[in-house]
Amino acid sequence: MCPPGCRSASTAAGSPTRPDRTARTEPTAGAALSDPTDAPAAVVSAVRAAFTTGRTRPADWRVRQLTALRALLDGNRTELADALHQDLGKPRTEALAVEVDFVIREIDLLLGHLDTWMRPRPVTVSGCPTGSAAELHREPLGVVLVIAPWNYPVQLALLPLAGALAAGNAVVVKPSELAPASSALLARLLPRHLDPQAVAVVEGGPKTAQELLAERFDHVFYTGSTSVGRIVMRAAAEHLTPVTLELGGKSPVFVDRDAPLGHTAKRLVRAKFTNAGQACVAPDYVLTDPATARALEGELVRALRRLYGPDPATAPGYGRIVSTRHFDRLTGLLGAGRTVVGGTGDRASRYLAPTVLAEVPADAPVMREEVFGPVLPVTEVAGLDEAITFINGRERPLAVYAFTGNDVTRRRLAAETTSGAVVFGMPAVQVMAPELPFGGIGASGTGAYRGLHSLAAFSHDKPVLDVPFRAAPGALSSAPADAGNRRTPAFPS
Repeated sequence: MCPPGCRSASTAAGSPTRPDRTARTEPTAGAALSDPTDAPAAVVSAVRAAFTTGRTRPADWRVRQLTALRALLDGNRTELADALHQDLGKPRTEALAVEVDFVIREIDLLLGHLDTWMRPRPVTVSGCPTGSAAELHREPLGVVLVIAPWNYPVQLALLPLAGALAAGNAVVVKPSELAPASSALLARLLPRHLDPQAVAVVEGGPKTAQELLAERFDHVFYTGSTSVGRIVMRAAAEHLTPVTLELGGKSPVFVDRDAPLGHTAKRLVRAKFTNAGQACVAPDYVLTDPATARALEGELVRALRRLYGPDPATAPGYGRIVSTRHFDRLTGLLGAGRTVVGGTGDRASRYLAPTVLAEVPADAPVMREEVFGPVLPVTEVAGLDEAITFINGRERPLAVYAFTGNDVTRRRLAAETTSGAVVFGMPAVQVMAPELPFGGIGASGTGAYRGLHSLAAFSHDKPVLDVPFRAAPGALSSAPADAGNRRTPAFPS
């Protein structure tokens, strides 16, 4: 806090000062970045020019952008749901719940706390002259590139966008070309609602992404596969650009012998087969002992029938695979183990039945690569010790899930495995809590975001230290007792 009469440095940098949250962004004179076909270099240059003017730093600009983004979502629900159904076969209720309303809740959280989160944070410092005062000021990084995936093309484009705007950045959004209807809709709606000088959309495929990554950004936020994440990180390294990478899951589920299997199967099925399994947080495979595996098989079949009926192909709540290429990749994984249920599909409509595979060997292809589809392999282990060894012998997952009533088992899984998160009793639920950082580790990602953690991801914590003119130099000017005549001043005179 500043003493009375001083001007807070954070106000000049754009910390909130109780702005009017009903205001709406009005485009000002200048080059409007509303054409997603513009050359990536020209788009990035124009967005950087807007950031350089300081227009994105004030608190009222940030709040206007978040409010306008909320209005975009709330006012275009039908169009957004239609686009998501066209791209992925998502039912309307699911599209609105996990894409539109999910982002609205995040925006509401940011708007409700932005005033507090952007205030300077006093820090007590040692080793400085008496009377010194220090604060940490959150300042925007600059121009942020958001590269969004196809599986949740609205949610995973707009969640990081909201965080970057809340932190006062200018943003370039690259939607996924594999969700063309959603991409085109975002390219049309975002420039209409947000500041067209500081927020741009660039559509295109891999070539466009490469051209964007060749430009200098101040942060790159990428959601997608681990293999492409490596490409993004290499490109960002050319400019020493920091990255947030939300990558593959391959998240295991340990089912203990004391788990209530009916309850377990219901939650497993819903978490695994929503969006036809095309979610990074979906359970990827199950580890359990042989007797539990046999008993779990029947419960999984019953849970699937309760959720999708006797023929999931006709169920309104069951989605489709995004492309024939991904369909072909998934059907190539079906040969492992014994098929308990599913295993059929229709390439023309990109329908792949919810599939459970039993007695799957640990070295099968479906156990080596992330499934990212409606195929759930079950691999047998002797017990907890072997499950922990199995998990630790592979790349670090986005999450470790477990169904167990044993407190010792819970403590061991939390302490003896490394992952982005550990969740007991309900897979994938961690994404519903914006208070928790969401992110991976190692091959599953680097960095985290959501809520306050988005502010941290898209801001620089700048120390501001104030040393009074008349302060005594203190201990910093004194040499150690054993230094003899070798006196080196702490600060240049």
